[in-house]
Amino acid sequence: MKNVVKLAIVGVVMFFASTVNAQKTAHIDLDSLISLMPESKTAQNAVQEYAKQLEEQVKMMQAEFESKYTEYEAKKADWAPVIRQAKEKELQDLQQRIQDFQQQAQADYQRKTAELSKPVYDKAKKAIDQVAKDSGYKYVLDTSTGLVLYNEPADDILVPVMKKLGIPLPAATTNTPPKK
Repeated sequence: MKNVVKLAIVGVVMFFASTVNAQKTAHIDLDSLISLMPESKTAQNAVQEYAKQLEEQVKMMQAEFESKYTEYEAKKADWAPVIRQAKEKELQDLQQRIQDFQQQAQADYQRKTAELSKPVYDKAKKAIDQVAKDSGYKYVLDTSTGLVLYNEPADDILVPVMKKLGIPLPAATTNTPPKK
């Protein structure tokens, strides 16, 4: 009886081990896919325009500072000490405002970048999920992150995902669609 139980346990373990080994794995370079998506280019252009607006504001603030500093340098010898101190305080405050604006602008730029890129990543993820489900993959690894240290050869699903998104294939595509 004990032998029958042991044999049954070994059979169940071997069945599960063979099932695990039979799981299909694929990989995709998500960064490449994202860069090929038209929505990515649109988002990137919008982010660049936003950055340009922020840079223009910084330039205007710096021009104001330089103008006031030039006036200060030209007239400081003629001003009474109380006026000179007030102008120095004004310059210091303006310089601090510029620094604060630059820090806030950097944070806003990062927030805007994340806001505009999220729908692109979500669309790519949805297409990857659908291709993986349609092709029977259990795992899809993102090779663009560099976090995959070792993997058995697997099918690259970049081409089928590009097709799913309606992105034209480059002329020299060497990746072949996965077999079903």
